[in-house]
Amino acid sequence: MNPIIKVIIPAYNEQDSIGLVINDIPDTVQEVIVVSNASTDQTDEVAKKAGATVLREDTPGYGNACLKGMEYVANSKDKTDIIVFLDGDYSDYPEQLPLLITPIMEDGCDMVIGARDKRFRESGSMTIPQVFGNWLATTLMRLFFRARFTDLGPFRAMKYTSLLELEMEDKTYGWTVEMQLKVLKKKMKYTEIPVKYRNRIGVSKVSGTVKGAIFAGIKILSWIFKYSFK
Repeated sequence: MNPIIKVIIPAYNEQDSIGLVINDIPDTVQEVIVVSNASTDQTDEVAKKAGATVLREDTPGYGNACLKGMEYVANSKDKTDIIVFLDGDYSDYPEQLPLLITPIMEDGCDMVIGARDKRFRESGSMTIPQVFGNWLATTLMRLFFRARFTDLGPFRAMKYTSLLELEMEDKTYGWTVEMQLKVLKKKMKYTEIPVKYRNRIGVSKVSGTVKGAIFAGIKILSWIFKYSFK
């Protein structure tokens, strides 16, 4: 039996890329949910035209957008088996979604991270702060929790029932690391799949600014240290 898959895409001013992202998502996905996070451009209109369900979340924050999407799914009468998260800037390759779904369907994994392996990354697609931040966060998780993560990649799939167990709460940049830490704490089954990664369309709201990079780093480290002493 085919799983019921829903995709949640947080998007802030991604009018030039969001249509491309939606069009590249495989037809096996039942619903694409774009959460327009305080967008002031034509993101909403482009996403609707491409066939997505569009929600508004006017409180800025990556986690806020993801939580809005999850709230919508929870209130839906439709059954959901798997939730996939990916970015709206076209840096991920949506057509690789089946690679992330397979370990959940065949191996009973709770979570699958699309790891932005250096071998498959386009030159310049990750900034130096991003590369360092990923290295530091995953190294600390390995030291504190014996984790096997190599990336905090935004392209990820999770069994819906397992996602609900995590009781996600971070409203900004700590969303990805919170999810991974809670999976570790709950001893859920996880794996990583190497995926391709390209230069995004537009300027990153996190790594594209010094303030964004510093704030993201602080949030990520605070989650790690919070859980290391629990």
